[in-house]
Amino acid sequence: MGSKQSIFTEEQLDEYQDCTVFTRKEILRLYHRYHSLAPEIVPCHFNDCADIKLPLELISEMPELKENPFHQKVLQVFSEDKQNKMSFNDFLNMFSILSDLTPQHLKAHYAFKVYDFNSDNFICQSDVEVMLAKLTGDELSDEEVQLVCNKVMEEGDLDGDGKLSFTDFEYMITRAPDFMSTFHIRI
Repeated sequence: MGSKQSIFTEEQLDEYQDCTVFTRKEILRLYHRYHSLAPEIVPCHFNDCADIKLPLELISEMPELKENPFHQKVLQVFSEDKQNKMSFNDFLNMFSILSDLTPQHLKAHYAFKVYDFNSDNFICQSDVEVMLAKLTGDELSDEEVQLVCNKVMEEGDLDGDGKLSFTDFEYMITRAPDFMSTFHIRI
C-alpha cells in the first residue's frame, strides 16, 4: 500500500495552531488557497516550499482582499521580507490577524501600522487624508476632508501633539468601533 503524503507534518500543524486562531482544517484550507494562487510555483507539500514567496500582486487579486480599500498597505505590512513578496507564514499570519476571532488589541496593533501610510509610527493629518481618500474615493471636498481630519485629531490626540500615537489610536478605536470594520477578512 502506498502512503499518502500530507501537506504538513504534525509538528508543523501544531506550531501553526499555536500561533494562529485557526484549526488544522482552516490551516490546510489556507494552504490550498495559497497554492491555488500559483500552482506552478507553490508545491503541493509544504516541506518542499519553505522558501517560496508569492508576489503581492497575485495575493491582492483574492476577492476578500481586493474589496478592502487598504489591501495594498495590508499586504505590505504583513510581508516580512519587504520585497513585495509573501511567504505562506506571512499569508497565514495576515489571515489570522484579520480574522474575526483575533483579539481587538492585536488587531489594533496591525491596523495602526496599516493606517500609518507614511510609516513614521504616528497617524498624522496626511495619513488621515489618505485614509479618507481610500474610503470615500475622493468624494469629499477639501473642506470636508479638513473637517474630518480636525475632528479625528480633536477626538483622538490625547497629548495635543497634532498626531495620533498608538496609545491615542487605541483610545480612539474604543470610542468608534466601526473604525476597525475594514480590518477583517472571512476565510
